[in-house]
Amino acid sequence: MNNFSFIRLETEKRLGIITLNHSPANAISQEMILELEQAIDELIETPEVKVILLRGEGRFFAAGADIKEFTSVKHGQQFREMSREGQRVFRKFELSTKPVLACIHGAALGGGLELAMACHIRLVANDAKLGLPELQLGLIPGFAGTQRLPRLVGKAKATEMMLTSEPVTGEQAVSLGLANQSFPSENFLEKAKEFAHNISEKSAPSLSYVLELVQESEKEQLERGQEKEAVRFGDVFEKRDASEGIKAFMEKRKPLFEDR
Repeated sequence: MNNFSFIRLETEKRLGIITLNHSPANAISQEMILELEQAIDELIETPEVKVILLRGEGRFFAAGADIKEFTSVKHGQQFREMSREGQRVFRKFELSTKPVLACIHGAALGGGLELAMACHIRLVANDAKLGLPELQLGLIPGFAGTQRLPRLVGKAKATEMMLTSEPVTGEQAVSLGLANQSFPSENFLEKAKEFAHNISEKSAPSLSYVLELVQESEKEQLERGQEKEAVRFGDVFEKRDASEGIKAFMEKRKPLFEDR
């Protein structure tokens, strides 16, 4: 694993864990974004890693972008380049062939929430705060927040959250569709890992095909999407794990997948 300054990278069983580690609030800096790209690339290429967890060290997941960096920016073009770079890296998380789970405690605000929304699944502590408060600074979201939030919570609620800068709690995020499940903060990480381990027991080809097809569902018409699903249905049937899964079902036992 690489040596990083703003994140920590480790593996645990079939999990790859990226920990945001930029005290005190894990602000999303340009250097952190570059390290996140290196980390996601490395974990995708690590065969023993089945599921990727993204979490924050300390009190927060990530409480926003590193505002100190903005004071050195002199021209709008520099902001455009910063925005595009963050969007490009966050898109790598969204297009990962391995499931990426954002584990949110404390707060995911601004760039922190934008990073979490690029993940496939969001798990939250009940009392976590999630929001896009950029308008309080006279700014707007720059890492695709205006595009992903409406897709998750609907146009009206997304507009309200951005225009008022008011965050929602973890429990509210689940009811809105912004998060998948919420857990008590006392044992949040333990519950999140249990959730991730459940996914990691599935066959790697099946996981990657589902992620691919879900992405297709956002850009293809139903007829084209379902045809691609049929192709992948045939592809996965030829995998060794499909034979094992069917056999295990018939024999009423747990399958022993080999990820091939």
